Amino acid sequence: MNLRKMMFLLYIGLILLSACAMQADASDQARQGLMTFFDNLSKGNYEKAAELYGGSYETLVSWNPELNPDDHAALWQGGCQVNGLQCLTVRSATFNERTTAGEYIFTLEFNDPAGDLFTLEGCCGDTTVSPVSQFEYHVVQGGDGKFQVTDMPVYVP
Repeated sequence: MNLRKMMFLLYIGLILLSACAMQADASDQARQGLMTFFDNLSKGNYEKAAELYGGSYETLVSWNPELNPDDHAALWQGGCQVNGLQCLTVRSATFNERTTAGEYIFTLEFNDPAGDLFTLEGCCGDTTVSPVSQFEYHVVQGGDGKFQVTDMPVYVP
């Protein structure tokens, strides 16, 4: 193999390694945004959590018609304290993939208030539904470069 061909292959290899490193850095940043979002919700820092949310507020607005629809912190407070959203701490966050649309997909497990693994059971005595302890969440990078969660916390009626 001549020197020119070896240099070309080395160059291509470095480009591929660089692309992989950038992907890992971005997924780490997306993971950190996800963790911070849930940490803020679990501590009642609703204003900070609202800054890290990029999904729809339609459900929270419909659950809380007495609140100003533009007061996202108040909507999160209602969601977490009244409406049944489980604003828990994250036990584990596993990166699954980055979609072609630029979404970062993670599988999360949560701690219940006692510190045990949170498990969602079937509602209202329904034994046909298997308990679930892993939940999928999506994170997107906004035009401002910040990562935002697009899914609401687990809901328990």
